[in-house]
Amino acid sequence: MKEVTQKDKISSLTLKAPAKINLFLKVLNRRPDGFHEIESQMLKIELFDILHLSRQAEAISLSCPGTTLPADQGNLVYRAAQAFFSATGIKAGIKIILEKNIPIAAGLGGGSSDAAAVVIGLNTLFNTDLGREQLMEIARPLGADVPFFMQGCSAAVATGIGDIIQQVEPMKGFSIVLVNPGFEVSTKWVYENFPLTSNSNPYILARGQKVTRDFHGAAPGLYEGIGNDLEVVTISRYPEIEDIKKELKKAGAVTSLMSGSGPTVFGLFLSEEDARRSFIQLSRKFLGNVFLARPYIP
Repeated sequence: MKEVTQKDKISSLTLKAPAKINLFLKVLNRRPDGFHEIESQMLKIELFDILHLSRQAEAISLSCPGTTLPADQGNLVYRAAQAFFSATGIKAGIKIILEKNIPIAAGLGGGSSDAAAVVIGLNTLFNTDLGREQLMEIARPLGADVPFFMQGCSAAVATGIGDIIQQVEPMKGFSIVLVNPGFEVSTKWVYENFPLTSNSNPYILARGQKVTRDFHGAAPGLYEGIGNDLEVVTISRYPEIEDIKKELKKAGAVTSLMSGSGPTVFGLFLSEEDARRSFIQLSRKFLGNVFLARPYIP
């Protein structure tokens, strides 16, 4: 997480929590516990939530101005603070103000990134000196994407349920246009309805093998060939996602895919001019839900 401000005597801290996109996402199998094994390359991008953390005498207080997000245990940020205090035994409290810029339930990992920022930020704020592995033990139960955001890297290949992280070098030199259709999609619903074998997607179990090539230096167009297996579920209910993909490709994107379980779609552009033109054009149609970004290099 990138620190924005920090006072000499640490009583408060402001952090940036980046969004992510999935450059590809393969569903390998379903485990006996109901979770799915995946393989995905994740990339942090320059679209941030901002978290303001301030010490207080007791209790956890959370506010999320301008949103309908819960401010209690229904919020992953609140649970992240609870997990930290429970693990460390610290009796002090924390006030958290969350400025949401990343769309909610959009396939961009905003909630997981916020949770990771809180765990890392509290470690700094309370000077607990916990190492990365200790922080990961606190954060891992919070969600499958949280371990990725706990890493200080820009890009990684995630396996397991998304919690086994292998850092890779990010691609550079391209622009990203993100289009969110303006509705939320439940990750749980997508996985519950994902067909491991089907007439439309019969190869998923049959292929079996993982991606073994080093894709972090690959041309952006290669990612579309690997694809996002979850599109088969989300697009079946929301066909407009496919339309957005086509619009981005028509505008010059070399790759256009849904991120995570959706519904956000991203386009990778080698030409910054094409990306800006696409951003302006799509912003007229999806007011306030189109973003122009680059890979985030911490």
